[in-house]
Amino acid sequence: MLFFVMFLISCGSKEIKQFSAELPQKEDTIPHIDLDVIKKRGKLIALTENSSTSYFVYKGRPMGFEYELLKRFADHIGVQLEIITVENIDEFFEYLNKGIGDVIAANLTITKERSRLANFTNYHMVTRQVLVQRLPENWQKLPTYKIEKMLIRNPLDLAGKTIVVRKNSSFVKRLKNLSDEIGADILIKEVEDYTTEELIQKVSAGEIDYTVADENVALINKTYYQNIDVKTAISFPQKIAWATRKNSPQLTKAINAWLSEMKKNPEYYAIYQKYFRLQKAQRTRVYSEYSSLRGNRISEYDPLIKKAAQELEWDWRLLASLIYQESKFDPNAVSWTGAVGLMQVLPETAKQFGIYDTLVNPVANIKAGKEYLKYLNKLWSEKIADKEERIKFILASFN
Repeated sequence: MLFFVMFLISCGSKEIKQFSAELPQKEDTIPHIDLDVIKKRGKLIALTENSSTSYFVYKGRPMGFEYELLKRFADHIGVQLEIITVENIDEFFEYLNKGIGDVIAANLTITKERSRLANFTNYHMVTRQVLVQRLPENWQKLPTYKIEKMLIRNPLDLAGKTIVVRKNSSFVKRLKNLSDEIGADILIKEVEDYTTEELIQKVSAGEIDYTVADENVALINKTYYQNIDVKTAISFPQKIAWATRKNSPQLTKAINAWLSEMKKNPEYYAIYQKYFRLQKAQRTRVYSEYSSLRGNRISEYDPLIKKAAQELEWDWRLLASLIYQESKFDPNAVSWTGAVGLMQVLPETAKQFGIYDTLVNPVANIKAGKEYLKYLNKLWSEKIADKEERIKFILASFN
């Protein structure tokens, strides 16, 4: 059985929820979950990937071009946004058509094969596939014309070369077609356990010689890895869009209408600039030890959070998410109601648990917040036996 973690990020409130879900068995029919059902249940479930363009977490804050668009669409239709990250490309369409998610937003190019599996919305970006190759070792000391001679610029020169790409990606089909077009074998190695960005990193590190990426992704990664080249195109321009179930016409129509208006709004281009043009800031976020893409820390208070989460028997990332929503990790935060610090604890509440220290002190604040969560757990355990269900009520009751 497969299990995955989902963070439910409230649109317009501070609530965050986490729970695990077991994938259902194969079904003969695709569940009918259209816009009316989504609005009734109060949440849009999006399938995406952990990448610098789609979705990542930086200092406890969810980010990404696709994520920001999804968040705004969820706000537009008046529901919460739930994010599920998926690693395997095939699983995107499997999860979509099993009703696990409502929309795929993962830098997907529109292809005939994918269009048989799902409907695509109007495109929101155009890209093309490019070859990712490594510059010569002493490239900084070489003139441009010499570097160019050492790189592949003509697809004909891919004959006999081994190119490593994600299994079942659109890159595989393009390389097969390209192999036919040049009348020679291109050795295609498909891998399951690596994302496109991880394969780009392997090219930079010298572990593989070539991979293929969408140009928008490749250009971002070029800012991280100065020793790669991404100028050789191997495809015509391709459209990037979101995918929905074929029996969700209302949702598709709503996204298209919203997207049409959104692209007229300067906010859309501000979001685009943030991730694809302001390269220095994006590099800082992605390379940070507080990024889910490169680091393994959420905040400087991780040791305190982990200790408290262990006593609560919670996933520490859930507690970190709660703290982010409460205070954005600002120990000096004070709400209009008088709640103080990282976990926004009222001084009166802290005193009930014997904590009289100043609540701007992270140690005292997290201790007080932990004790209050333990109290809520005891309160709800009498009514809700299932731990995961109980956590939802605890989070809803907090503050």
